[in-house]
Amino acid sequence: MTHPTATVLERALGAGKVQTDAVSLDARRHDYWVVSHIRDHLKTPGHSAACVVRPTGVDDVQAVLKIANERRAPIIPFGLGSGVVGGVLASPDAIILDMSAMNQVRSIDSINLLASFDAGKNGLEAELAVAEQGLTIGHWPQSVAVSSVGGWVATRASGQFSSAYGNIEDIIHSVEAVLPSGDLVSLGKGPRASAGPDLRHLMLGSEGTLGVITGVTVSLRRAPAKRAVSAFTATDMRAGFAFQREMIQSGWRPPVARQYDEREAARLDDRVSDCLILLVHEGPTAQVEAEVAAVANLARKAGLNTAPGDIVEKWLGHRNTVPHWNDFLRRGIVLDTVEVSADWDKIGDIYHDATAALQLIPGCLAGSAHSSHLYRSGLNLYFTFAVRTDDHQAMEAIYLDGWRRIMEATARHGGSLSHHHGIGRVRRDYLTRELGAGGVAMLRAVKQALDPNGIMNPGVLLPDA
Repeated sequence: MTHPTATVLERALGAGKVQTDAVSLDARRHDYWVVSHIRDHLKTPGHSAACVVRPTGVDDVQAVLKIANERRAPIIPFGLGSGVVGGVLASPDAIILDMSAMNQVRSIDSINLLASFDAGKNGLEAELAVAEQGLTIGHWPQSVAVSSVGGWVATRASGQFSSAYGNIEDIIHSVEAVLPSGDLVSLGKGPRASAGPDLRHLMLGSEGTLGVITGVTVSLRRAPAKRAVSAFTATDMRAGFAFQREMIQSGWRPPVARQYDEREAARLDDRVSDCLILLVHEGPTAQVEAEVAAVANLARKAGLNTAPGDIVEKWLGHRNTVPHWNDFLRRGIVLDTVEVSADWDKIGDIYHDATAALQLIPGCLAGSAHSSHLYRSGLNLYFTFAVRTDDHQAMEAIYLDGWRRIMEATARHGGSLSHHHGIGRVRRDYLTRELGAGGVAMLRAVKQALDPNGIMNPGVLLPDA
């Protein structure tokens, strides 16, 4: 039987934009969160939504939110489903707002270096569109081919070239969004403004809880004239961290700066037994040549050894190729990657504390980390854990235990509990440690003001009251 809300939406939008068939509902029950896949693996998949709505324009989104607000129906924005922290989880009365049909390039402006896209535009397609004009967005998340431009904003994403080009908040120019009331707002004008608080940041990282992002304008760059690579090995992670700190604080900013511990370095290339640092240099030819030479000099002073540059080229060629979670679950392996960040004087302790805690999990196959985003004041760590178990019913508990160990180690040493994947459901109960009670109360007040009926993606971001 068709849900009553779906019937109302069909009358307002037309039946072609509202889907209630089992295949459409099943395909959008959840995103790429490991827990959802564990539940599917155990044949306990949970609920489907009342319907899926595929808007083709801003007017459709406004109509859906007005109807949802009137009926107190939950709205779950769905980009391309690549989120990994439980930002999408269907409930029986919910409307899944699938933004993938809003996928147009609105404009590319080579004078002001701006490009505007519908929020549902595939990230790689957006990059290829500007590349035709010799430009780049410079935003390369591992999910670039399966994520949407609006999703980048909603999750406050970061890309692999962020150390020079910045994260999404540095790339964004303006954001168009529909509020829960159905009102349309356009946030951001000009290269910079001093016009009160920057309201774009209400949408950046909002994870569908404050409104629906419908359009995004990004600030572009000209495609780099030259690319070069460097690779070095360090005796331990702290030595590598010290080198990276000296490099960036000296003014050198290679777009890609990655440091792997011994375990991950060996998985990447069996010629390496120490910690491994990979760098990609891009930009004007003279700048790249100067940076390569200066960084090599800093590496010598730090006692690092040169590693084969083909390791970097290999990483560039395969950096977005990853197996599906289900390939591991079928073999009784629970795993995930967890990204955090911290200042320089804290990052070493977090690395050692968290990896040691992970390796104490019974059945641990991997408890390792690498860094992938570099800042003057610190850097991120990207932990990987993998645990083998014969008890498939224990998979979810094992998974949550791995997360707990990383979150607690990071909190103990004063790090930030999320770098770029967002909060979703997996981190929401840790949010008070990140923002403090006052910060969470402030976020609740914003949520209440914009979404008084609580229709926007309930269960995500904010801890239960």
